[in-house]
Amino acid sequence: MIGMDIKETIRRYRRVLHIARKPSKDEFIASSKISAIGIALIGAVGFAIFVVFILSGI
Repeated sequence: MIGMDIKETIRRYRRVLHIARKPSKDEFIASSKISAIGIALIGAVGFAIFVVFILSGI
């Protein structure tokens, strides 16, 4: 039944929220640095591809 699936899903969400905790300042800074490095790498790869296409005249 759909009602039982919704109740089970809500129960799972509540369990995850109960177990989750706020990261410490050091954990947050480390995660932010890793995310920023990843975004910068993806941007650099995209820019390099763009430059290759511009220089090749495609």
